[in-house]
Amino acid sequence: MKKFIDKLKNIWSIDELRKRIVYTIVLVLVYRVGCYIALPGIDPTKLVDNQGPGGILGILNMFAGGAFSRASIFALGVMPYISASIFMQLAGIVIPQVAKLQKEDSGRRKINSYTRYLTVIVTAFQASAYVAYLRSPQYVSSLAPDFSPFMFWLSTMVVLTAGTLFVMWIGEKITDRGIGNGTSLLIMVGILARFPQSILQELTQKNTGGGGGLLLFLIEIAIFIAVIIGLILLTQGVRKIPLNYARRIIGSSNAAKEVSGSRDFIPLKVNSAGVMPIIFAQAMMFIPTIFNGFTTNEKAVGFIQALSDNRSLWYNLVYAIMVIAFTYFYTALIFNPTEMADNLKRNNSFIPGVKPGEDTANYIATIMDRITLPGAFFLAIAGILPGIASLVGVTSGFASFYGGTSMLIGVAVILDTLQQVESYLLMNHYDGIMKTGRVAGRTAPARGGVSA
Repeated sequence: MKKFIDKLKNIWSIDELRKRIVYTIVLVLVYRVGCYIALPGIDPTKLVDNQGPGGILGILNMFAGGAFSRASIFALGVMPYISASIFMQLAGIVIPQVAKLQKEDSGRRKINSYTRYLTVIVTAFQASAYVAYLRSPQYVSSLAPDFSPFMFWLSTMVVLTAGTLFVMWIGEKITDRGIGNGTSLLIMVGILARFPQSILQELTQKNTGGGGGLLLFLIEIAIFIAVIIGLILLTQGVRKIPLNYARRIIGSSNAAKEVSGSRDFIPLKVNSAGVMPIIFAQAMMFIPTIFNGFTTNEKAVGFIQALSDNRSLWYNLVYAIMVIAFTYFYTALIFNPTEMADNLKRNNSFIPGVKPGEDTANYIATIMDRITLPGAFFLAIAGILPGIASLVGVTSGFASFYGGTSMLIGVAVILDTLQQVESYLLMNHYDGIMKTGRVAGRTAPARGGVSA
């Protein structure tokens, strides 16, 4: 405990780090306050008993920190910006002109501008759909009767668009002047904001049941900690490919000095796709519910309902297969072994026993395919764990933290933030947070400058 307190004192004694932490906390508090401010024309007192939606809307509500179900000015959160960013990232893969812009500093600035413009368009479409959602039976009683439908639509469109742009600005400011990745940090804060209430509900339910309920709760906590450890291993797991640098001649011809080649490695992540396969799979699993009212066949209705229940065998089987497939798909989109091989050749480095160029690209691609398979399987297991936890009696709120999108995002963002804090401590000649003096975050750079 004393060492922990000493480390906190060291963190607080670094002037720049202290300012960044305080700046981040203030902006996060502004964001959380905004999540409780209702839209114009909404009576917030009638939203108390409203429960969060399910399906893809439940994912949006989770990413928005519950602001979606509260009809808040930040109801759409930062998701339109993330959608626009993903679209531009995919456009860089299929459109050569966009890929060219991504390799230049001025081009990246243009892409950032295009992403912001696209965010406004995406937000406008989502805001229109959200207005229709607010007119559903769940919210119709909370609408102000003296607000005309057109004025409610117009004001909601403007406020939601402005709210999303403001949240996007907060995320960028945290990234530039705070600590951690701003956008990811806001999502994580929104997700973890539900954790105290969820764990309290689980404890209350277990104590109400009696018969060793407290012991069951402690067992659940132990399993929960084990799941977190497993997710950390999945997030940090890498396959190191040995790398050599050729001998170099430094200096003029009269005083030339030969420097022996150094050795390093390329870290290929076991889970390069991150949390995106789970998000894509959850979005796809929501599609069958659209056809729920278009058939009266009992078998078809039963199958659709099974695909809508995260505790059913069919749901978990299909969901796991889709996570594995999307892991390979997304890894193929973001990982370019040919480009990596060209960079190694330009940096006068090589993999021992492998010829530079095409052979190196094939070698890296083969290893990536091999390590992606166990990574995809573990990611699929992490994705279905909430359903399994709910099946064995854990409340739905607490079960959502047994893996899935919630904990994967939380673990990855916390590791990234700790990595930045670790860097400040080491630069100021303090001991690191960990005994090894190094926290390997999800985006930790490789030693030697070569990253996967």
